[in-house]
Amino acid sequence: MNIESELRSIEKTVLPNGLVVITQAMPQMRSVSIGIWIRSGSRREPAEINGISHFIEHMVFKGTERRSAEQIAREMDRVGGMLDAFTSKEMVCFNAKGLDEHLPLAFDVLSDLALAPKFDAEDLVREKSVILEEIKMTEDNPEDLVHELFTQHFWKAHPLGRPILGTPKTVANFDSDLLRTWFRRWYAPNKIVISAAGSLTHQKILDLVGAKFAHLVPIEDGDRESVPTPCPQLLSRSKRGLEQVHICLGVSAFPMTDPRRYAVNLLTTILGGGMSSRLFQNIREKQGLAYAVFSDMSPYRDAGLLSVYAGTALETAGKLIRSVAAEFRDLKESLVTEEELRRSKDHLKGSLLLSLESTGARMSNIARQHLYFDRFFSTDEIIAALEAVTREEIQRIAGEFFQPDKIAATALGTLNGFAVTPEHLAC
Repeated sequence: MNIESELRSIEKTVLPNGLVVITQAMPQMRSVSIGIWIRSGSRREPAEINGISHFIEHMVFKGTERRSAEQIAREMDRVGGMLDAFTSKEMVCFNAKGLDEHLPLAFDVLSDLALAPKFDAEDLVREKSVILEEIKMTEDNPEDLVHELFTQHFWKAHPLGRPILGTPKTVANFDSDLLRTWFRRWYAPNKIVISAAGSLTHQKILDLVGAKFAHLVPIEDGDRESVPTPCPQLLSRSKRGLEQVHICLGVSAFPMTDPRRYAVNLLTTILGGGMSSRLFQNIREKQGLAYAVFSDMSPYRDAGLLSVYAGTALETAGKLIRSVAAEFRDLKESLVTEEELRRSKDHLKGSLLLSLESTGARMSNIARQHLYFDRFFSTDEIIAALEAVTREEIQRIAGEFFQPDKIAATALGTLNGFAVTPEHLAC
């Protein structure tokens, strides 16, 4: 599919009340994926109600004015469809996937969740217990916990640093009235994007959306987001009973919309994005210091974070951190090889093209492009931008990112006095 035909397959309509409808027709498919995206997420929460976006996401599945929790599950199960939801720092999404012939049913169930949850008091009490157990799961999973601790301290005193799940203290204070207040504030039509991809027509989706959402009245968007300031710190937290020291290192990166994002993604892939990456080959294969080691990018509207995770024995923790810092230094001081760059470009291109064969990925892709860019990029445009990245550009970005005083680190485990020091991070 060329650029023009791919972009022509994407259609967007803005309803009079501000709700945005985006579709991408994939005539060769038999399935349709549809999502309702809410422009909220945990970073819009006041500190005292941290976790309420995620809690609302859970509670809508406990029953609506028209369906019980069992009916919600049964109606999608009986037609082989899938129903799911997630909350992130910057959005909430409810989505469904099914055969094209079952699209009206799938959308009816999905819209019910976003329009008429009951927030029953008894259900709320039970769901508090569920969320508290979910929070305990994070505490019991050292890889999750070290990332949570790292994020909390890196974005200190900013909503991006707060946990999506909330805390036991904030969750304990939620009640039905509070949920309804914030539901009405966030689930307004001018804060909703509905995207769909697969075997569909734009008009069919518009008809379904109009019947359910056209009557809604927009509200003034009073939410204001402050730009986060990174606070690189060295943190050590002792947690007995762990066999490994779990380590997270990271630096401030670029926002989602920065034109240098393609170079950053290639840098992240070269550093720790797979089995052929520098971190995997050096730290696991050559030195045997870790089983799991990888890098990751977390981009937001106005900020970004490039992080590295590894788990190792206490006696090799210092050596591992120095080895990661050495990789940072090498990326600053020397150009990556032509072969590395070629391999990373092919890896990202392959991942992109394979993912977009799915209606669910297409549905998510067009929604995110609208939410972050207010325009659509064809796969050919993205590939061309990746191909344009040079070795020199990657080196410049590495030089900007990997400064010792900009590197944050968190170590979690049975530390017996071990702590990350600036000497470990010399690069």
